[in-house]
Amino acid sequence: MVIQQQITKMTTSITSSSGTWCTGLFDCSSDMKTCCCGLWCLPCLQCQTVSDFGWCFCMPLLDCCLTVSCCLRSKMRERYNIEGSSIEDCLAVLCCYPCAWCQMSCELKTRG
Repeated sequence: MVIQQQITKMTTSITSSSGTWCTGLFDCSSDMKTCCCGLWCLPCLQCQTVSDFGWCFCMPLLDCCLTVSCCLRSKMRERYNIEGSSIEDCLAVLCCYPCAWCQMSCELKTRG
């Protein structure tokens, strides 16, 4: 039991210190529940994601210019030491808005 806990802790520390996202931007098959929620009820996924991150669950309602999405991605990268830039965050959000939110939600589930 102790050995399994130590292995789990080592795996968790390796995962949480890696400099990449746990899932790709278009990697919907990794978490079908999140993908379906993002497809059919994106506002619910958004509110849950910002709430899990520690922000007010109403923040996505202020995302008319995509600033909340870009800021959340940037803050998430900072918190989890994920490589990238603000420009890449904005491009990901502009490229595929629902996919970016699904990726952020999966990241919080994996690292949270």
